[in-house]
Amino acid sequence: MIDYNDFSKVDIRVGKIINVEEFPEAQKPAYKLTIDFGEVIGIKKSSAQVKKYYTKETLMNKIVLGVVNFPPKQIGPFMSECLTLGAPDEDGQCVLISPNNEKAVIGGKLF
Repeated sequence: MIDYNDFSKVDIRVGKIINVEEFPEAQKPAYKLTIDFGEVIGIKKSSAQVKKYYTKETLMNKIVLGVVNFPPKQIGPFMSECLTLGAPDEDGQCVLISPNNEKAVIGGKLF
């Protein structure tokens, strides 16, 4: 069990996907995402295994949530700088977590 102080260390922010590239070197089908987390955090890159539900076109400009204070993680030849958050469907495939209101501010911190 963790307490609120532990949870508050995880920096989850609202971001906007500004670029999507194929990631053929990934072990499972994935995209390379470039996400704008606003002025304070800036631009970060992430890998996401979301090809079941999303095309490059449907990901462009999509608002997502991401953990921005994990250390970078090497994924094959790609350095992921944040964790784009998702939840599993009934087959264990990723469905991205997005605010359901477009008024969420880019760079806003989850509370």
